[in-house]
Amino acid sequence: TQRAWIERTFQKRECMQIIPSTDASRCGCGQLVSQHQSVPGGAPEEGGGAVVQLEAPAERWTPPKHTQSSGTDAYGLIEFQGGGHVNKAMYIRVSYDSKADSLLHLMVKDWELELPTLLISVHGGLQNFELPPKLKQVFGKGLIKAAVTTGAWIFTGGVSTGVIRHVGDALKDHSSKSRGKVCAIGIAPWGIIENKEDLIGRDVTRPYTTMSNPLSKLSVLNSSHSHFLLADNGTHGKYGAEVRLRRQLEKHIALQKINTRLGQGVPVVCLILEGGPNVISIVLESLREEPPVPVVICDGSGRASDIISFAHRYCGEDGLLSDSVKEQLLVTIQKTFTYSRSQAQQIFLMVMECMKKRALITVFRMGSEGQQDIEMSILTALLKGDSLIKI
Repeated sequence: TQRAWIERTFQKRECMQIIPSTDASRCGCGQLVSQHQSVPGGAPEEGGGAVVQLEAPAERWTPPKHTQSSGTDAYGLIEFQGGGHVNKAMYIRVSYDSKADSLLHLMVKDWELELPTLLISVHGGLQNFELPPKLKQVFGKGLIKAAVTTGAWIFTGGVSTGVIRHVGDALKDHSSKSRGKVCAIGIAPWGIIENKEDLIGRDVTRPYTTMSNPLSKLSVLNSSHSHFLLADNGTHGKYGAEVRLRRQLEKHIALQKINTRLGQGVPVVCLILEGGPNVISIVLESLREEPPVPVVICDGSGRASDIISFAHRYCGEDGLLSDSVKEQLLVTIQKTFTYSRSQAQQIFLMVMECMKKRALITVFRMGSEGQQDIEMSILTALLKGDSLIKI
């Protein structure tokens, strides 16, 4: 049965050995040593708790070494509580090293999704940030319009903070006005999710409340998404488990032939809103993919986006900047991220690497000539990606 296949194919991960981290009260997995869940199968010692390592922490905690996997124990349907209309979403807890082809098989067969004609991968700041109201409106409308007109899937980080919250607001606005459901897939780390206990159960329907505890380091799932892949590497309260899984799934989708006659894969576009230093490396990775993933930057959204947009505006055809602009950019990076000069230098070099592929970057600027909406920027980026591949 489908259920047996899911539980055979997808795993959860649990820490089975306490390896104190730099903070001795916590295990490397992020759990407090005092609250560490006992090891599945129970250790033979008294109390059956996890094995505690008392020697000097010579060992670094890593998921392959210090977690054990067993069949997934959380998948089904989420019913988001609160707010009149009940939003529903399919979800599954999967190991961080799940195979992309199995995940796509689940999405197409079990979730009954049609392969997209376009994948819009949204990245940006994970901390909450405000957007100028006009930009927020234009960003939201354009993203939804691009997704609806092309039949795209939207990938985000799934939790209700930062850039994902803005995408969620756009989806919410859309669903209140029209029948058409946009396929928005949140790929989040299992260990960062608030109230994840409520999701435990196999092939279940679970009510989920999106009230977040202001004191908690965890985040709630965003109720405007239609599907969730929850990547588990046995850690608690940390990001990271989702990164490779998402990248490999995006790569795998890009290789699916949607137009068999032309032998064309699914085009992927990376859309950037605001963002910290890590977002600049995400942009560089996208541009260096094989085939490259074109990037759309929202100018005016702040931080990483504005830094890349500034460099893009002032660099020559050769991708280089004049000395005075270079100095200005370095100072901006220092101020933006409260970085030292040498840290800023590192980021600057990454930005300049991106500029070597500036033809693949489309900057969306509000109110600039001839750019009515972000949807056009997304479609323009697609053409860039495509034509560059064909040359």
